[in-house]
Amino acid sequence: MAGLEPRGFKWVIAGRLAISERIGGYGFQHRRVRREEEIIWLTEQGVNTVVSLMPGNQNQAAYEGATFRFFHYPIEDDLDPEDVEKVLAILDEAMNSKGASVLVHRELIDDMLVGLMGGYLVHAELIKDPI
Repeated sequence: MAGLEPRGFKWVIAGRLAISERIGGYGFQHRRVRREEEIIWLTEQGVNTVVSLMPGNQNQAAYEGATFRFFHYPIEDDLDPEDVEKVLAILDEAMNSKGASVLVHRELIDDMLVGLMGGYLVHAELIKDPI
């Protein structure tokens, strides 16, 4: 198996929805070669869609060059209710495409990202009891 697994990569829904840190690393640790290796690994895992919640659109050209569908919704440090609704709508669109396997990322895996994934599972009615 070629490529390099992205840091913090975890399946939320096996084979369908995953999270990770920014592909290629974050901040000054970002490396183009590492990004390329991580994209190869993601492709081999069947990932074909990326949802970026980073403030900037870093890596968009690399994702599109790898023929990933790309969605971008910038979220700073504060999450407003309208942000949640927008992210859930984007995830609905991304996940409803036939054969979609979606990666969602921010710079780092944080409480906001994990909370949004939990919210998506409730929103998609994949969890019966939200508590």
